[in-house]
Amino acid sequence: MPEEVFAIAIVSIIFIGFPAVMFHYITQWRKQKTLMPDDERIMEDLWRSAKAMERRIETLERLLEAGDAEEPRPPPRRSRPTFDD
Repeated sequence: MPEEVFAIAIVSIIFIGFPAVMFHYITQWRKQKTLMPDDERIMEDLWRSAKAMERRIETLERLLEAGDAEEPRPPPRRSRPTFDD
């Protein structure tokens, strides 16, 4: 009798339990492939922030280039002595 119960338990685990767990995790994996609405909103906000930062950087670069054309550059600093000698 205990051998039959053990055999039925093993067969049910192999043919019912294992596929159920596999299908559960496959569906979870497929759900996570798509973005949730909150994730899409956050990504849109980050994209807008990145574009705004890019425009600011371009403006700063233009201002710096215009400033460099007007003022002469200071002479380069002397190199520092090394203690290897």
